[in-house]
Order: sequence, then structure tokens, then C-alpha cells
Amino acid sequence: MRSDRTASSPLGLKIAAGAGLAFLHLPILLIFLYAFTTEEKSYQFPPPGLTLKWFAVTWNRPDVWEALTLSVKVASIATAIALVLGTLCAAAVSQTKFFGRETISLIVILPIALPGIITGIALRSAFSFADIPFSFWTIILGHATFCVVVVYNNAVARFRRVSGSLIEASMDLGADGFQTFRYIVLPNIGTALLAGGMLAFALSFDEVIVTTFTAGQQSTLPIWMLEELVRPRQRPVTNVVAMVVVLVTFLPILAAYYLTRDGDQVAGGGK
Repeated sequence: MRSDRTASSPLGLKIAAGAGLAFLHLPILLIFLYAFTTEEKSYQFPPPGLTLKWFAVTWNRPDVWEALTLSVKVASIATAIALVLGTLCAAAVSQTKFFGRETISLIVILPIALPGIITGIALRSAFSFADIPFSFWTIILGHATFCVVVVYNNAVARFRRVSGSLIEASMDLGADGFQTFRYIVLPNIGTALLAGGMLAFALSFDEVIVTTFTAGQQSTLPIWMLEELVRPRQRPVTNVVAMVVVLVTFLPILAAYYLTRDGDQVAGGGK
């Protein structure tokens, strides 16, 4: 008798799953296809011809490089801020008990639970009220609000899987707080932090709504793509850039999945 794990799924379920995956991924494949089309002004299907010239055109567009550079800088700094703040918040919530702990945890994750437009309006109102001009740093602050949540969620889950006996043993053997963190805590939570950082970078890199409210006159790569779709000069260039965005965001997410898929074991448990 076969177990439930080895039993084959019904045909109807397989078809439904395949249809769902096709619905999700066919539009992405179309983006890739139209990055090679010879038609410059419209989306004809099938494309009248295929060419690689748009990759060279994109490479020589200075506005693309400016937007890409801005997006990478913003995502990198926002991720660094999120790693520090998210890790500290996770350590405080998971390793100590104090009044209002659950409330603080809710406040930390609230920015990613709220619609992006609400977060964007709130940030814009705060910057305007404080007379802070919109700049590179306002974009970073806006992105850091939800990047912190991603790092926090990964770190707090891993902190709770680290056995307290490891930390106690380290302290009993004479290690100070920094040594305990470096040699005991960090090796156990390192992959979770790396995964959280990758996810935070991916989210920041392709963020549109919050950026729209905090960027002022600057254009990150997603904002540049949105403007090109509204007032296109060379439509295939937008598709080439979209391919880059898909790859840049997909690879960190895939790496984060492989880094955290075996993280359900409690370090030091049973020792």
C-alpha cells in the first residue's frame, strides 16, 4: 500500500497546477521574446523578426545606466541598514522578554503589511512636514522601511531555533558578548541573514510605489521603465531592461530559498 507522500496526484490537479504556472510565467516569457523583436513601435505576435541589436542599443543608452546605478546604490545601502536594524530587532524580540514585545514586533512588520501607497503617502507627508528635500537618501529611507521587515522575519525565525544552551555554555566558558555573537550566534544565523539581505535587495531593486513618493526628480530603474512604457522611444529597450530586472531579482530569491530551506533544525538542540 502506497503512502500519501508517494501517491500520484489526480490528473485534474496536475492540469490545474500547470495552467496556474503557465498563467504566471507566460507573460515573463513574452517579455523575453519582445526583447529580440525587430519591430520598434508595437507588439506584434508573432514578432516579424528577431534581432540582437536592442542589447547594443540598451548598452549605449546613458539614461539606462544612470537609472541602473541609482537602483543598485539604493538597494545596497537600504539592505545594509536593514541587516543592522533587522538583526538587532530580531535579537531583542526573540532573546529577551519585556512589556510590549508583541506590540513592537507588530510595529516592525507593519510597513510590509500595509499597502505600498499608504507607506509612500506617509513617508512623503513626514518628509514634507520635516522640510526634508527629496533626494537619494529619502529613497533609501523609504526602501529601508520594508527591507528591515524582510531581514527581521528571517532573523527572528532563526534566532528562535538557536538553543539557549549554546549561548549559556559560551558565557560559562568565559566568552564575552561579542565573542559569543561572533563564534556562536552568527554562524547559526548567518545563512538567514544572507537570505534576508538577498530578498531585501531584490525587493528594493524593483520597488515602484514607495519610490514614486520619495524620489523627487530622480528615476530608479523601475521608475525609468514605467516612464518608458508611458512615453516609449524604443519599446524593445524596455523589454531588454526588464530581462535584467527579472534576472537580478530572481537569482537572489533563488539563492535565499536554498540557503533557508534546511533552517528548521534547532542548533544545539538535544546536546
